[in-house]
Amino acid sequence: MTNSLNTARHCDVLVVGGGMVGSALAPILAAAGLDVVLVDREDPAVLTSAPFDGRASAIAFASQRLMTTTGLWDGMAAHAEPILEIRVSEGGSPFFLHFDHADLGTAPLGHMLENRHIRQALFAATQRTPGVEIKANVAVTIVDGGGARALATLSDGQTISAALVVAADGVRSALRESAGIRTTRWNYGQTAIIATVDHERPHRGIAHEHFLPAGPFAILPLQGNRSSLVWTEPTADAARIMRLEAGAFDRELQRRYGDFMGRVGAVGRRWAYPLSVSMAHRYVAPRLALVGDSAHGLHPLAGQNLNLGYRDVAALAEVIIDAARLGLDIGQADVLRRYESWRRFDNLTLLAVTDGLNRLFSNNVTPVKLVRGLGLAAVDRLPGIKKFFMAHARGTVGGKPRLLEGRAL
Repeated sequence: MTNSLNTARHCDVLVVGGGMVGSALAPILAAAGLDVVLVDREDPAVLTSAPFDGRASAIAFASQRLMTTTGLWDGMAAHAEPILEIRVSEGGSPFFLHFDHADLGTAPLGHMLENRHIRQALFAATQRTPGVEIKANVAVTIVDGGGARALATLSDGQTISAALVVAADGVRSALRESAGIRTTRWNYGQTAIIATVDHERPHRGIAHEHFLPAGPFAILPLQGNRSSLVWTEPTADAARIMRLEAGAFDRELQRRYGDFMGRVGAVGRRWAYPLSVSMAHRYVAPRLALVGDSAHGLHPLAGQNLNLGYRDVAALAEVIIDAARLGLDIGQADVLRRYESWRRFDNLTLLAVTDGLNRLFSNNVTPVKLVRGLGLAAVDRLPGIKKFFMAHARGTVGGKPRLLEGRAL
């Protein structure tokens, strides 16, 4: 290992994974004076192209604070659609739950952005931030974290020495597996059909979460008379729907939409993503920290998985930067344990909530349906509880890292 260290590229932090979490963390750390290497197996041109990822993401109020405080929001703002209201309903029930941003002030509950615009903005930020070196089209094959520094070997034969390695390499994280970190995972037997939908009538900034027996049917506002559709079905039914030609697909779509937005139709490609849950048993190992999907993966019904990733970013960045300013080893166990303890409870709580909601609503049992409807109606009539739920959706509950409060590091 000594010879390898002598020839390695030395840095403070090696971030593995250039997706929407890793490419947010890298420029934040570099702006604080750390030397960062960002490695991804994909070409950035592929990652930021429209065909790569048809999804859109809800950026919660707290996540937007992080983006604004660090200058990352500048590249996204022009593409963001404010979420002013959220309407939750189920089946043919007359009961519903309505959240209005005006109940908490003037700021939106969040913003919707197509993932390609998020990726493009973050990649541009990594390019323009001094202290970030991007290594694309290469993978990390080996990481040895057992010494005073971690030593990573890349697929092109290069070695990188870092005080800390951050695994942002997704739900199938190779770094997590190689570190021996076990993961609890289960599949829902559901698939999310993703598409962009044109509609005649304006959405007025309202996000709809409509619970059907097959699973959630979410209509999320994009710019113009467009919405992002997240349509959950049992996997076999989703495969059948995905095979439909455009006209038949739109008829199925219209049947579930109803007529409240007038005529609707899918625009461009459709995507299908199998749904599962995963939670790493640990978020840290010697000189390694997990963030984003490498640490956790939730059901998309609450639209919070990416926001949990940004909470990871805010917490890890604060822990690392504070330690560096004190002259501490940023990869030492005490520093990493602080990050893990800060994030694990929050992530486990939201996993339990989203899993429970999906199981509660994804059935057609009559007594359960009645209780669900009455529950929605009861919460809708309790302003204090509604504000609490809205604060959770905005990411403004609990002890938060400084970036999520809009304060600089």
